[in-house]
Amino acid sequence: MVLVDIGPNLTHDSFDHDRDAVLDRARSAGVTHMIVTGSSLESTRAAIELVRAHPGALRATAGVHPHHAGEFSSDRRTELADLLASPEVIATGECGLDYFRNYSSHADQERVFRLQLELAVESRKPLFLHQREAHIPFVDIVKDYLPSVTGGVAHCFTEDFATARVYLEMGFYIGITGWLCDERRGQALRDTVRQLPLDRLLVETDAPYLLPRDLSSKPTSRRNEPAFLPQVVKAIAACRNDDPKIIGAATTENACRLFGWPAPS
Repeated sequence: MVLVDIGPNLTHDSFDHDRDAVLDRARSAGVTHMIVTGSSLESTRAAIELVRAHPGALRATAGVHPHHAGEFSSDRRTELADLLASPEVIATGECGLDYFRNYSSHADQERVFRLQLELAVESRKPLFLHQREAHIPFVDIVKDYLPSVTGGVAHCFTEDFATARVYLEMGFYIGITGWLCDERRGQALRDTVRQLPLDRLLVETDAPYLLPRDLSSKPTSRRNEPAFLPQVVKAIAACRNDDPKIIGAATTENACRLFGWPAPS
């Protein structure tokens, strides 16, 4: 399989000592294309630099995660817009709402989310969306910007199909991670995956987080990395009683279509 990991956090400091080896292992596993998540101005800059070092394999997102919303003043809008305009960047975000951790106030999260939705409309770059325990306010805000946004993905989706249906109706794709491989908490997601239209599925690791629990040989560090993406594809295929090659081909095609990236070969 030739796969696209739409959401590794490759600028995370856990990769500082072996990032090139991580990329080599990904390629060996068939994960030839990766979209490096930008979750703050600083990590977005680092993601862009990483793309410049590996232009054939990587692209980046540019955004401010809701955890960092309280640190982001609106007078830095132009700074974020300039990063979003970089040719290395193919999506707006990670942006959204997180009422689970609440590292930033709800007011700050909503302010910065709206600002990024505006930038997504201006840049015509799709959204890389985060939502945790904030479904209703998230939907209420996003609706104000439809249909002007150029699509997007509900990143690291973990919820039931009723929630997924809302995002599908809004025109978004659904990103599936190793959460699916967790026998303790993944049942709702497994039920959802069975019902998702194949042409709206995307796959991601969210590395270094969400190491698939059903890996036959787990790293002692417990760090996830893009090379483990095929395990997510296999889990999706098992849920849907399908061939992993079909899932892999579809998710790669979907990623290239959404983000406007030429298909890997």
